[in-house]
Amino acid sequence: MDTNLFNNSHVISWLKYFSDNTNVDLEHVKILDITKKNKNLIPAVEAHRSVLVFTEAGHEDIFYRMFNAGLGECRVIYNDGSEPEGPVKEDKVANMIDRGINASAGMLILNDKARTTLKFGIDNRDLACGSVKYVASEIRTVLLSKMHLSEGKNTCVISGESIAVEAAIQDGERTVIAVEYNSRDRDTLEDNVSRFGLNNIKIIDHVDNDTMKGLPVPDVTMLVASASMEQEMKCLLELNSNMEFVVYTLDFTVAASMESICAKFGIRDPEIIQISVSKLTSKHTFNTQPAPWIITFKTGE
Repeated sequence: MDTNLFNNSHVISWLKYFSDNTNVDLEHVKILDITKKNKNLIPAVEAHRSVLVFTEAGHEDIFYRMFNAGLGECRVIYNDGSEPEGPVKEDKVANMIDRGINASAGMLILNDKARTTLKFGIDNRDLACGSVKYVASEIRTVLLSKMHLSEGKNTCVISGESIAVEAAIQDGERTVIAVEYNSRDRDTLEDNVSRFGLNNIKIIDHVDNDTMKGLPVPDVTMLVASASMEQEMKCLLELNSNMEFVVYTLDFTVAASMESICAKFGIRDPEIIQISVSKLTSKHTFNTQPAPWIITFKTGE
């Protein structure tokens, strides 16, 4: 795929075309070139009122996927052909589900119901049903906060399927390496990747030098503590000696031993907290969720 299909001159010409032929305020338009890797169309449209999308021919189900994600009322402003010229056309996504993209071009997608705030903690009911037992969305929010996500910061998530999904949604410039040892959990993750239209998740089945070869080096790793945790940490530290770690565990003995585990890697003073979430039920009683320990530390300090 030619990652330079749309250069700066092309982008400017399409912006001028839509500026001249629509009354859309382009000041806050999100520009998204999905001919490049790791670009997520659906999350971008969900989060922005106007998205200028550049795409190449061959996306046969692009509008169907948007419709399936609940974006059927979005308006698409486009033209025929590959150049920013000729009459402008407009239609709803819901009316275009049988259409594909037959030429490289730009199109403007308008979403009047876009959420304009950053959202953490996807409702578990919005995630694919499958083998994964999802952590409470409130706890996921804390985990994501502890990961200190920022633009372009590559992430590794080990056995934290819903964390991988949210991290990928938050920033399309970020590559998320999702490690799922169980084949059924990988299938569930694939379902979520399809559901949310994510192109920046790389799924592998374990952590070692071979599986990580050729993948972007992570800046931060979130992992669920397991028997293979120390091996995973060793491998990841060989890739990035300044790795940030966030560890999730429900096991008190693991939480209590994290200081000695960190000491093996020359890491001092990990932060260890425990959080608990209780929800009021329809019977006016509180249902208490499992209370995990969250351990955070950074190497190279």
